Amino acid sequence: MIHFGTGGWRAVIGDGFTRENLQIIAQAMSRKMKDELCADEGMMIGYDRRFLSKEAMQWLAEVFAANGIETWLINKSCPTPVVMYLVQKEKRHYGMMVTASHNPAIYNGIKVFTSGGRDADVTVTRNIERYAEAVKTPVAYMEYREALAKGLVHEIYPINDYIDFILGDIDGEAIRDAHLRLALDPMYGVSETAIKTIMITCRAEVETIHGGHDALFGGHMPAPEKMLMQELSAFVTMRGCDLGIATDGDADRIGIIDDKGRYLDANAVMLILYWYLVTYRGLKGPVVRNLCTTHALDRLAESFGEKCYEVPVGFKWVSAEMERTHAVIGGESSGGMAITGRTRGKDGVYAAALLVEMIARTGRKISEIYDDLWNQYGHSVFMADNYSFRPELKDAFMHRIMTEKQLPELPYETDHVSYMDGCKVYFKNGGWVSVRFSGTEPLLRIFCELPEGEDTAEVSRIWRDFLGIA
Repeated sequence: MIHFGTGGWRAVIGDGFTRENLQIIAQAMSRKMKDELCADEGMMIGYDRRFLSKEAMQWLAEVFAANGIETWLINKSCPTPVVMYLVQKEKRHYGMMVTASHNPAIYNGIKVFTSGGRDADVTVTRNIERYAEAVKTPVAYMEYREALAKGLVHEIYPINDYIDFILGDIDGEAIRDAHLRLALDPMYGVSETAIKTIMITCRAEVETIHGGHDALFGGHMPAPEKMLMQELSAFVTMRGCDLGIATDGDADRIGIIDDKGRYLDANAVMLILYWYLVTYRGLKGPVVRNLCTTHALDRLAESFGEKCYEVPVGFKWVSAEMERTHAVIGGESSGGMAITGRTRGKDGVYAAALLVEMIARTGRKISEIYDDLWNQYGHSVFMADNYSFRPELKDAFMHRIMTEKQLPELPYETDHVSYMDGCKVYFKNGGWVSVRFSGTEPLLRIFCELPEGEDTAEVSRIWRDFLGIA
Protein backbone atom coordinates (compact mmCIF):
# COMPACT_ATOMS: atom_id res chain seq x y z
CA MET A 1 0.00 0.00 0.00
CA ILE A 2 1.31 3.46 -0.91
CA HIS A 3 1.04 5.84 2.06
CA PHE A 4 2.49 9.35 2.21
CA GLY A 5 3.66 10.57 5.62
CA THR A 6 4.80 13.98 6.83
CA GLY A 7 7.76 14.05 4.42
CA GLY A 8 6.54 12.09 1.42
CA TRP A 9 6.43 8.35 0.74
CA ARG A 10 9.28 6.37 2.29
CA ALA A 11 9.93 2.66 2.57
CA VAL A 12 12.72 0.16 3.20
CA ILE A 13 14.64 -0.64 0.01
CA GLY A 14 13.64 -4.07 -1.30
CA ASP A 15 10.62 -4.23 0.98
CA GLY A 16 8.23 -1.37 0.18
CA PHE A 17 10.64 0.59 -2.00
CA THR A 18 10.46 -1.62 -5.09
CA ARG A 19 10.28 -1.09 -8.83
CA GLU A 20 6.65 -2.23 -8.82
CA ASN A 21 5.60 0.31 -6.19
CA LEU A 22 7.47 3.09 -8.00
CA GLN A 23 5.63 2.15 -11.20
CA ILE A 24 2.34 2.29 -9.31
CA ILE A 25 3.12 5.79 -8.06
CA ALA A 26 4.11 6.97 -11.55
CA GLN A 27 0.93 5.49 -13.04
CA ALA A 28 -1.16 7.13 -10.31
CA MET A 29 0.47 10.50 -10.99
CA SER A 30 -0.02 10.04 -14.75
CA ARG A 31 -3.72 9.40 -14.32
CA LYS A 32 -4.06 12.29 -11.88
CA MET A 33 -2.28 14.73 -14.21
CA LYS A 34 -4.45 13.71 -17.14
CA ASP A 35 -7.62 14.12 -15.12
CA GLU A 36 -6.41 17.57 -14.02
CA LEU A 37 -5.55 18.52 -17.62
CA CYS A 38 -1.91 19.31 -16.79
CA ALA A 39 -0.23 16.24 -18.33
CA ASP A 40 1.03 18.34 -21.26
CA GLU A 41 3.30 20.23 -18.82
CA GLY A 42 5.24 17.06 -18.10
CA MET A 43 7.03 16.10 -14.89
CA MET A 44 10.29 17.34 -13.31
CA ILE A 45 12.23 14.66 -11.41
CA GLY A 46 15.49 14.71 -9.44
CA TYR A 47 17.36 12.21 -7.28
CA ASP A 48 19.87 12.11 -4.43
CA ARG A 49 22.81 9.83 -3.65
CA ARG A 50 20.89 6.98 -2.03
CA PHE A 51 21.08 3.43 -3.29
CA LEU A 52 18.81 2.97 -6.36
CA SER A 53 17.83 6.65 -6.50
CA LYS A 54 18.94 7.21 -10.10
CA GLU A 55 17.43 3.92 -11.25
CA ALA A 56 14.20 4.78 -9.45
CA MET A 57 14.01 8.12 -11.26
CA GLN A 58 14.36 6.31 -14.57
CA TRP A 59 11.73 3.72 -13.62
CA LEU A 60 9.30 6.55 -12.91
CA ALA A 61 10.13 8.16 -16.27
CA GLU A 62 9.49 4.91 -18.13
CA VAL A 63 5.90 4.80 -16.85
CA PHE A 64 5.26 8.46 -17.61
CA ALA A 65 6.60 7.85 -21.12
CA ALA A 66 4.21 4.92 -21.61
CA ASN A 67 1.42 7.37 -20.76
CA GLY A 68 2.70 9.88 -23.31
CA ILE A 69 3.87 12.29 -20.60
CA GLU A 70 7.27 13.96 -21.01
CA THR A 71 9.72 14.02 -18.11
CA TRP A 72 12.64 16.35 -17.46
CA LEU A 73 15.20 14.38 -15.44
CA ILE A 74 18.00 16.07 -13.54
CA ASN A 75 20.73 13.67 -14.68
CA LYS A 76 23.10 14.16 -11.74
CA SER A 77 22.29 13.85 -8.06
CA CYS A 78 21.16 17.21 -6.70
CA PRO A 79 19.65 18.93 -3.65
CA THR A 80 15.89 18.64 -3.27
CA PRO A 81 15.58 22.47 -3.36
CA VAL A 82 16.79 22.37 -7.00
CA VAL A 83 13.64 20.46 -7.98
CA MET A 84 11.45 22.87 -5.99
CA TYR A 85 13.16 25.80 -7.69
CA LEU A 86 12.63 24.26 -11.12
CA VAL A 87 8.93 23.58 -10.49
CA GLN A 88 8.50 27.19 -9.42
CA LYS A 89 10.57 28.68 -12.25
CA GLU A 90 8.92 26.63 -15.01
CA LYS A 91 5.45 27.13 -13.49
CA ARG A 92 4.68 23.42 -13.44
CA HIS A 93 1.90 21.77 -11.48
CA TYR A 94 4.09 18.93 -10.21
CA GLY A 95 7.64 17.76 -9.57
CA MET A 96 9.15 14.73 -7.84
CA MET A 97 12.34 13.93 -5.94
CA VAL A 98 13.69 10.45 -5.24
CA THR A 99 14.97 10.68 -1.66
CA ALA A 100 14.35 9.56 1.89
CA SER A 101 15.85 12.80 3.20
CA HIS A 102 17.52 12.18 6.59
CA ASN A 103 16.24 8.61 7.11
CA PRO A 104 18.69 5.70 7.57
CA ALA A 105 20.39 4.29 4.47
CA ILE A 106 18.04 1.30 4.22
CA TYR A 107 15.22 3.71 3.24
CA ASN A 108 14.40 5.48 0.02
CA GLY A 109 11.30 7.31 -1.10
CA ILE A 110 9.50 9.97 -3.11
CA LYS A 111 8.70 13.59 -2.40
CA VAL A 112 6.03 15.31 -4.49
CA PHE A 113 5.97 19.07 -5.08
CA THR A 114 3.13 21.23 -6.33
CA SER A 115 2.81 24.68 -7.93
CA GLY A 116 5.31 27.18 -6.61
CA GLY A 117 7.68 24.45 -5.44
CA ARG A 118 5.64 23.61 -2.35
CA ASP A 119 5.53 20.24 -0.61
CA ALA A 120 2.36 18.44 -1.64
CA ASP A 121 -0.26 18.97 1.07
CA VAL A 122 -2.37 16.26 2.65
CA THR A 123 -5.20 16.75 0.15
CA VAL A 124 -2.85 16.09 -2.76
CA THR A 125 -1.09 13.10 -1.16
CA ARG A 126 -4.36 11.45 -0.17
CA ASN A 127 -5.56 11.93 -3.72
CA ILE A 128 -2.39 10.25 -5.03
CA GLU A 129 -2.99 7.36 -2.63
CA ARG A 130 -6.54 6.91 -3.97
CA TYR A 131 -5.25 6.88 -7.54
CA ALA A 132 -2.58 4.35 -6.52
CA GLU A 133 -5.20 2.03 -5.04
CA ALA A 134 -6.94 1.92 -8.43
CA VAL A 135 -3.79 1.02 -10.41
CA LYS A 136 -3.80 -2.46 -11.88
CA THR A 137 -0.52 -4.34 -12.15
CA PRO A 138 1.62 -5.01 -14.04
CA VAL A 139 2.02 -1.37 -15.02
CA ALA A 140 2.91 -0.62 -18.64
CA TYR A 141 6.24 1.13 -19.23
CA MET A 142 8.51 2.14 -22.10
CA GLU A 143 12.18 1.20 -22.00
CA TYR A 144 14.31 4.18 -20.94
CA ARG A 145 16.45 4.31 -24.10
CA GLU A 146 13.36 4.20 -26.29
CA ALA A 147 11.70 6.99 -24.28
CA LEU A 148 14.86 9.07 -24.58
CA ALA A 149 15.02 8.50 -28.34
CA LYS A 150 11.37 9.46 -28.79
CA GLY A 151 11.80 12.74 -26.92
CA LEU A 152 9.63 11.67 -24.01
CA VAL A 153 12.61 11.93 -21.64
CA HIS A 154 14.88 14.99 -21.43
CA GLU A 155 18.10 14.89 -19.38
CA ILE A 156 18.93 18.27 -17.83
CA TYR A 157 21.21 19.69 -15.14
CA PRO A 158 19.90 23.05 -13.86
CA ILE A 159 22.27 23.41 -10.90
CA ASN A 160 23.86 26.57 -12.35
CA ASP A 161 20.48 28.30 -12.62
CA TYR A 162 19.75 27.41 -8.99
CA ILE A 163 23.16 28.64 -7.82
CA ASP A 164 22.76 31.91 -9.75
CA PHE A 165 19.30 32.29 -8.23
CA ILE A 166 20.85 32.26 -4.74
CA LEU A 167 23.86 34.40 -5.71
CA GLY A 168 21.48 37.01 -7.04
CA ASP A 169 19.80 37.26 -3.65
CA ILE A 170 22.70 37.39 -1.17
CA ASP A 171 25.22 40.17 -0.50
CA GLY A 172 28.28 38.67 -2.18
CA GLU A 173 30.31 41.86 -1.76
CA ALA A 174 29.87 41.82 2.01
CA ILE A 175 30.92 38.16 2.13
CA ARG A 176 33.92 38.90 -0.10
CA ASP A 177 35.11 41.66 2.23
CA ALA A 178 34.69 39.57 5.38
CA HIS A 179 37.38 36.97 4.50
CA LEU A 180 35.48 34.13 6.15
CA ARG A 181 36.64 30.55 6.67
CA LEU A 182 33.85 27.95 6.52
CA ALA A 183 33.62 24.23 7.18
CA LEU A 184 31.06 22.14 5.32
CA ASP A 185 29.74 18.66 6.13
CA PRO A 186 27.34 17.41 3.42
CA MET A 187 27.08 14.10 5.35
CA TYR A 188 27.88 12.27 2.10
CA GLY A 189 24.83 13.94 0.59
CA VAL A 190 24.27 16.36 -2.27
CA SER A 191 24.94 19.88 -0.97
CA GLU A 192 28.68 20.27 -1.59
CA THR A 193 28.61 21.47 -5.21
CA ALA A 194 25.98 24.13 -4.58
CA ILE A 195 27.22 25.49 -1.24
CA LYS A 196 30.90 25.39 -2.14
CA THR A 197 30.33 27.07 -5.52
CA ILE A 198 28.26 29.85 -3.93
CA MET A 199 30.77 30.50 -1.18
CA ILE A 200 33.89 30.31 -3.35
CA THR A 201 32.24 32.68 -5.85
CA CYS A 202 31.91 35.10 -2.91
CA ARG A 203 35.60 34.48 -2.08
CA ALA A 204 34.97 32.67 1.20
CA GLU A 205 37.31 29.81 2.06
CA VAL A 206 35.52 26.46 2.31
CA GLU A 207 36.84 23.14 3.59
CA THR A 208 34.76 19.97 3.33
CA ILE A 209 34.49 16.78 5.34
CA HIS A 210 32.35 13.76 4.37
CA GLY A 211 31.97 15.05 0.83
CA GLY A 212 32.30 11.79 -1.08
CA HIS A 213 29.56 9.52 -2.38
CA ASP A 214 28.70 6.89 0.22
CA ALA A 215 25.25 5.32 -0.08
CA LEU A 216 25.59 4.13 3.53
CA PHE A 217 26.34 7.68 4.75
CA GLY A 218 29.35 6.56 6.76
CA GLY A 219 27.18 4.17 8.75
CA HIS A 220 25.08 6.98 10.24
CA MET A 221 21.84 8.75 9.45
CA PRO A 222 22.50 11.76 7.17
CA ALA A 223 20.87 14.09 9.69
CA PRO A 224 22.37 17.37 11.02
CA GLU A 225 21.90 16.40 14.68
CA LYS A 226 24.22 17.05 17.61
CA MET A 227 25.60 13.53 18.03
CA LEU A 228 26.35 13.29 14.30
CA MET A 229 28.13 16.66 14.09
CA GLN A 230 30.90 16.11 16.65
CA GLU A 231 33.54 15.68 13.95
CA LEU A 232 32.47 18.95 12.31
CA SER A 233 32.64 20.66 15.70
CA ALA A 234 36.21 19.45 16.22
CA PHE A 235 37.14 20.54 12.69
CA VAL A 236 35.73 24.06 13.19
CA THR A 237 37.63 24.46 16.45
CA MET A 238 40.88 23.01 15.11
CA ARG A 239 40.83 25.06 11.89
CA GLY A 240 39.57 28.30 13.44
CA CYS A 241 36.49 28.47 11.21
CA ASP A 242 33.87 31.19 11.47
CA LEU A 243 31.05 28.74 10.86
CA GLY A 244 30.40 25.03 10.37
CA ILE A 245 27.52 24.01 8.10
CA ALA A 246 25.95 20.55 7.89
CA THR A 247 23.08 19.48 5.65
CA ASP A 248 21.04 16.30 5.54
CA GLY A 249 21.09 13.74 2.73
CA ASP A 250 19.06 15.80 0.26
CA ALA A 251 20.15 19.25 1.52
CA ASP A 252 16.77 20.59 2.57
CA ARG A 253 17.72 20.62 6.28
CA ILE A 254 20.57 22.38 8.05
CA GLY A 255 22.52 22.25 11.30
CA ILE A 256 25.20 24.70 12.47
CA ILE A 257 28.43 24.67 14.47
CA ASP A 258 29.32 28.13 15.74
CA ASP A 259 32.81 29.62 15.94
CA LYS A 260 33.24 28.20 19.45
CA GLY A 261 32.53 24.68 18.24
CA ARG A 262 29.03 24.59 19.74
CA TYR A 263 26.15 22.83 17.99
CA LEU A 264 23.27 25.16 17.15
CA ASP A 265 20.08 23.27 16.35
CA ALA A 266 17.34 24.39 13.99
CA ASN A 267 15.56 26.20 16.83
CA ALA A 268 18.58 28.45 17.24
CA VAL A 269 19.08 28.87 13.50
CA MET A 270 15.45 29.92 12.97
CA LEU A 271 15.65 32.40 15.84
CA ILE A 272 18.86 33.89 14.45
CA LEU A 273 17.57 34.11 10.86
CA TYR A 274 14.22 35.61 11.84
CA TRP A 275 16.06 38.26 13.86
CA TYR A 276 18.44 38.96 10.97
CA LEU A 277 15.77 39.14 8.27
CA VAL A 278 13.72 41.65 10.27
CA THR A 279 16.55 43.68 11.82
CA TYR A 280 19.01 43.88 8.90
CA ARG A 281 17.04 43.01 5.78
CA GLY A 282 14.02 45.06 6.87
CA LEU A 283 11.42 42.34 6.28
CA LYS A 284 8.16 42.53 8.18
CA GLY A 285 5.78 39.74 9.09
CA PRO A 286 5.07 36.82 11.40
CA VAL A 287 6.87 33.51 11.79
CA VAL A 288 5.51 29.97 11.40
CA ARG A 289 6.73 26.94 13.34
CA ASN A 290 5.47 23.44 13.86
CA LEU A 291 4.25 22.39 17.29
CA CYS A 292 7.57 20.67 18.12
CA THR A 293 9.68 23.81 17.67
CA THR A 294 10.88 26.32 20.26
CA HIS A 295 8.50 28.92 21.70
CA ALA A 296 11.41 31.38 21.79
CA LEU A 297 10.20 32.28 18.30
CA ASP A 298 6.90 33.39 19.83
CA ARG A 299 8.72 35.75 22.18
CA LEU A 300 10.90 37.16 19.40
CA ALA A 301 7.88 37.69 17.16
CA GLU A 302 6.08 39.48 19.98
CA SER A 303 9.05 41.84 20.38
CA PHE A 304 8.62 42.74 16.69
CA GLY A 305 4.89 43.30 17.18
CA GLU A 306 4.20 40.14 15.18
CA LYS A 307 2.68 36.72 15.81
CA CYS A 308 4.03 33.19 15.73
CA TYR A 309 1.70 30.65 14.11
CA GLU A 310 1.76 26.99 15.19
CA VAL A 311 1.01 24.15 12.74
CA PRO A 312 1.24 20.31 12.74
CA VAL A 313 4.48 18.51 11.86
CA GLY A 314 5.16 18.26 8.13
CA PHE A 315 6.51 21.06 5.98
CA LYS A 316 3.39 21.13 3.84
CA TRP A 317 1.63 22.72 6.84
CA VAL A 318 4.42 25.25 7.34
CA SER A 319 4.50 26.38 3.69
CA ALA A 320 0.71 26.64 3.50
CA GLU A 321 0.56 28.77 6.67
CA MET A 322 3.44 30.94 5.46
CA GLU A 323 1.50 31.68 2.32
CA ARG A 324 -1.70 32.40 4.25
CA THR A 325 -0.05 34.72 6.79
CA HIS A 326 2.71 36.22 4.60
CA ALA A 327 5.29 35.05 7.13
CA VAL A 328 8.96 36.05 6.95
CA ILE A 329 10.24 32.58 7.82
CA GLY A 330 8.83 29.20 8.70
CA GLY A 331 10.38 25.98 9.85
CA GLU A 332 10.75 22.97 12.07
CA SER A 333 13.06 21.87 14.88
CA SER A 334 14.19 18.99 12.64
CA GLY A 335 16.19 21.44 10.54
CA GLY A 336 13.97 22.49 7.64
CA MET A 337 13.10 26.12 7.01
CA ALA A 338 11.84 28.37 4.23
CA ILE A 339 12.29 32.11 3.67
CA THR A 340 9.69 34.42 2.17
CA GLY A 341 10.28 35.25 -1.48
CA ARG A 342 12.14 31.98 -2.11
CA THR A 343 10.80 28.57 -3.07
CA ARG A 344 8.03 27.56 -0.71
CA GLY A 345 9.79 24.52 0.67
CA LYS A 346 12.81 23.71 2.81
CA ASP A 347 16.16 24.88 1.47
CA GLY A 348 19.29 24.14 3.49
CA VAL A 349 21.55 25.61 0.81
CA TYR A 350 19.89 29.04 0.87
CA ALA A 351 19.70 29.03 4.67
CA ALA A 352 23.45 28.40 4.78
CA ALA A 353 24.16 31.26 2.37
CA LEU A 354 21.98 33.59 4.39
CA LEU A 355 23.81 32.73 7.64
CA VAL A 356 27.17 33.50 6.00
CA GLU A 357 25.77 36.81 4.73
CA MET A 358 24.60 37.61 8.26
CA ILE A 359 28.06 37.11 9.74
CA ALA A 360 29.57 39.28 7.00
CA ARG A 361 27.05 42.12 7.20
CA THR A 362 26.80 42.33 11.00
CA GLY A 363 30.54 41.98 11.52
CA ARG A 364 29.75 39.80 14.54
CA LYS A 365 30.57 36.22 15.39
CA ILE A 366 27.60 33.89 15.20
CA SER A 367 28.28 32.80 18.80
CA GLU A 368 27.76 36.39 19.99
CA ILE A 369 24.50 36.75 18.08
CA TYR A 370 23.25 33.41 19.40
CA ASP A 371 24.14 34.16 23.02
CA ASP A 372 22.49 37.58 22.92
CA LEU A 373 19.27 36.27 21.39
CA TRP A 374 19.04 33.19 23.57
CA ASN A 375 19.66 35.23 26.74
CA GLN A 376 16.94 37.66 25.70
CA TYR A 377 14.31 35.31 24.25
CA GLY A 378 15.34 31.75 25.13
CA HIS A 379 15.50 31.04 28.87
CA SER A 380 14.62 27.41 28.24
CA VAL A 381 16.11 24.03 27.35
CA PHE A 382 14.80 22.12 24.35
CA MET A 383 14.98 18.33 24.12
CA ALA A 384 13.94 15.82 21.46
CA ASP A 385 13.99 12.05 22.03
CA ASN A 386 13.06 9.20 19.67
CA TYR A 387 11.92 5.79 20.89
CA SER A 388 11.42 2.74 18.71
CA PHE A 389 8.50 0.42 19.39
CA ARG A 390 6.89 -2.66 17.93
CA PRO A 391 4.59 -1.45 15.12
CA GLU A 392 1.70 -3.58 16.37
CA LEU A 393 1.60 -1.48 19.57
CA LYS A 394 0.90 1.78 17.74
CA ASP A 395 -2.89 1.35 17.67
CA ALA A 396 -2.96 0.72 21.43
CA PHE A 397 -0.79 3.79 22.07
CA MET A 398 -2.98 5.90 19.78
CA HIS A 399 -6.11 4.73 21.57
CA ARG A 400 -4.74 5.68 24.99
CA ILE A 401 -3.39 9.06 23.89
CA MET A 402 -5.79 10.25 21.20
CA THR A 403 -9.08 8.49 22.02
CA GLU A 404 -9.10 8.05 25.79
CA LYS A 405 -6.88 11.15 26.15
CA GLN A 406 -4.94 9.65 29.02
CA LEU A 407 -2.12 11.74 30.49
CA PRO A 408 0.58 10.82 32.99
CA GLU A 409 1.03 12.70 36.25
CA LEU A 410 3.21 15.61 35.17
CA PRO A 411 5.13 17.82 37.65
CA TYR A 412 3.82 21.15 36.34
CA GLU A 413 0.41 22.79 36.29
CA THR A 414 -1.26 22.32 32.91
CA ASP A 415 -2.61 25.31 31.02
CA HIS A 416 -4.23 23.39 28.16
CA VAL A 417 -3.79 20.32 25.94
CA SER A 418 -3.83 20.18 22.13
CA TYR A 419 -4.50 17.10 19.99
CA MET A 420 -3.84 18.84 16.68
CA ASP A 421 -0.94 16.44 15.97
CA GLY A 422 -0.38 13.84 18.64
CA CYS A 423 -0.66 15.22 22.18
CA LYS A 424 0.90 18.51 23.29
CA VAL A 425 0.64 19.67 26.89
CA TYR A 426 1.18 23.38 27.53
CA PHE A 427 2.30 24.25 31.07
CA LYS A 428 1.45 27.47 32.88
CA ASN A 429 5.16 28.14 33.41
CA GLY A 430 5.51 28.58 29.63
CA GLY A 431 6.99 25.13 29.02
CA TRP A 432 5.47 22.30 27.03
CA VAL A 433 5.81 18.65 26.06
CA SER A 434 4.69 17.01 22.80
CA VAL A 435 4.23 13.29 22.13
CA ARG A 436 3.60 12.10 18.58
CA PHE A 437 4.37 9.26 16.19
CA SER A 438 6.78 9.75 13.31
CA GLY A 439 5.16 9.94 9.91
CA THR A 440 8.16 8.30 8.21
CA GLU A 441 9.60 5.74 10.69
CA PRO A 442 8.31 3.44 13.49
CA LEU A 443 9.31 5.91 16.20
CA LEU A 444 7.61 7.69 19.07
CA ARG A 445 8.91 11.24 19.32
CA ILE A 446 8.89 13.21 22.58
CA PHE A 447 9.73 16.92 22.42
CA CYS A 448 9.95 19.08 25.51
CA GLU A 449 10.94 22.66 26.35
CA LEU A 450 11.29 23.82 29.96
CA PRO A 451 13.39 26.32 31.92
CA GLU A 452 15.84 23.63 33.15
CA GLY A 453 17.47 20.75 31.27
CA GLU A 454 16.97 18.28 34.12
CA ASP A 455 13.24 18.98 34.00
CA THR A 456 12.98 18.16 30.29
CA ALA A 457 14.69 14.80 30.84
CA GLU A 458 12.34 14.01 33.72
CA VAL A 459 9.19 14.86 31.75
CA SER A 460 10.39 12.70 28.87
CA ARG A 461 11.04 9.81 31.29
CA ILE A 462 7.54 10.16 32.79
CA TRP A 463 5.93 9.86 29.37
CA ARG A 464 8.15 6.94 28.41
CA ASP A 465 7.29 5.04 31.61
CA PHE A 466 3.60 5.88 31.19
CA LEU A 467 3.55 4.24 27.76
CA GLY A 468 5.81 1.36 28.78
CA ILE A 469 8.51 2.11 26.20
CA ALA A 470 12.07 1.11 27.08
